[in-house]
Amino acid sequence: MARTTLVTGGSGYIGALLVRELLEAGHEVRVLDSLLHGQEDIAAEQEAAGVKVVRGDIRDAEARAEALAGIESVVHLAAIVGDPACALDPEVSDDVNVKATESLVADAGTAGVQKLVFASTCSNYGRMADPTVPITEDGELAPVSLYAEQKVGMEKLILGGAGESGLKPTCLRFATVYGVGRRMRFDLTVNEFTRELWADRELEVFGEQFWRPYIHVRDAGRAVLTVLEAPAEKVSHNVFNAGRSGENYRKLDLVEEIGRQTDKGKVSYVKKNEDPRDYKVSFDKIKTELGFETLMTVPDGIGEILAALDAGTFGDPFDPRYKNIP
Repeated sequence: MARTTLVTGGSGYIGALLVRELLEAGHEVRVLDSLLHGQEDIAAEQEAAGVKVVRGDIRDAEARAEALAGIESVVHLAAIVGDPACALDPEVSDDVNVKATESLVADAGTAGVQKLVFASTCSNYGRMADPTVPITEDGELAPVSLYAEQKVGMEKLILGGAGESGLKPTCLRFATVYGVGRRMRFDLTVNEFTRELWADRELEVFGEQFWRPYIHVRDAGRAVLTVLEAPAEKVSHNVFNAGRSGENYRKLDLVEEIGRQTDKGKVSYVKKNEDPRDYKVSFDKIKTELGFETLMTVPDGIGEILAALDAGTFGDPFDPRYKNIP
């Protein structure tokens, strides 16, 4: 009997590519997505591939019930994603990222779901005392944004309270995602920097010396699939950083790499104190314990984005639909 996996936010940036990975691996797939960013074309493609798409809001109890019926595993991606989007309307982000997640976890337990993979973030590490030493999953969580605070809170809830229902949860702390996706985003650092310079604009960079880890969007999907297909005893009530240890970069490094692949655009460095996150992350655990390794590097992703921009893949790459906030 085929395994049925529900992906919340399954028509989104990570979700759309994850759904493809799941289908190719033989999973039956269901999607719950509000299609907030106009991804009706993606939803239609998914339905044509045999995916049941529940067009609904994660906050809606009826939509959750329909989506969870008969499900074995849940991948919870649906969220108001990123610091700017959460700061724009903290009340809505609390409703979606906290209250709806609490409800989904409770409903999943009642519905007899076996596995839950929760999409968390390396932003939970915030600003490290010594960012030159890569932090492991056991390191101190020091969130400096509302988004990361919400993720830290939900990790504690999911890892601490899910056991009684038989639900086996795993938290994946994703590095900052980049790369060409089916639902493209140009409000992510690598993607945005590449687009700005490709368009021959002046790119203003702040915090150029701060460290951050990165993972390609397809590799993010592969990390989820790795967890879903791992033995339960290896992943249940466990946390994994998702990325590659060699893929920690400063913004300065990103700009230099883009400059090696295009001679367009100009860069200026500005002083701002808006984003104090500074962290290097170790991804040894997911490699050692689950055998997961990323296939793509940031230079690969930059080349892929430049080629797609040259080919006109996105139409107008400055279209507001490519951002999580208009």
